[in-house]
Amino acid sequence: MCYLVYVTYIVQSSNMASSGCCKCMIGPSILNADLSCLAEECNKLLECGADYLHLDVMDGHFVPNLTFGAPLVKCLRKKVPSAFFDMHMMVANPEKWVDDMADAGADQYTFHIEATDRPLELIQQIKKAGMKVGVGVKPNTPVESVLPFVDLVDMVLIMTVEPGFGGQKFMANMMPKVKHLRTKYKVLDIEVDGGVGIQTIETAAQAGANMIVSGSAVVKSDKPKEVMDTLREVTEKWIKINSEASQ
Repeated sequence: MCYLVYVTYIVQSSNMASSGCCKCMIGPSILNADLSCLAEECNKLLECGADYLHLDVMDGHFVPNLTFGAPLVKCLRKKVPSAFFDMHMMVANPEKWVDDMADAGADQYTFHIEATDRPLELIQQIKKAGMKVGVGVKPNTPVESVLPFVDLVDMVLIMTVEPGFGGQKFMANMMPKVKHLRTKYKVLDIEVDGGVGIQTIETAAQAGANMIVSGSAVVKSDKPKEVMDTLREVTEKWIKINSEASQ
């Protein structure tokens, strides 16, 4: 884990809380990047303005696809030492991989509420391993399922596609979940993942999302910096509007 980046993230979160609003963060998903030169792809995204990197881990059980595990993350950490790694763990039995991901250099461990019967114990396990905690919700899962744990985690992820594959269409009908969370928790980090790009960012940001995962729209673009700049501009606009409206 990169100590400097981790401390910076903590300071940013503290500043967000003190200012009474959340902070926009753009996290490209590397799922659709060229895996043959992944380190170079990641460094390019960071140079173009990415705040963090979203790494999708799939085990072929919780979702029908298979991606990569801790060994790749550990190799990538050596080549991309300053990035904040947000691990999206689309895996069954997420308890099994906590220590391995911490050892590999993960900064945030985001598990799915549907994948565990012991969320409280898992949250404690992740924190003990030295990582921040995220909890994700699939499209068919009510947002109420994570409400008992919001005060214990660092971020809530609202899936805007069915998890498992990149390139799916954004599900705008997930926005009531985001809005419900934002109404109740003004400074909570709320992440959206799936089909988010220039055409859909207005909808996601207006609902209250501040952590924006964008895969194909950024990674496949010839101008990734321009795409991320647009995502940031729209998100920051709605953070300001929503914050002022709630005062």
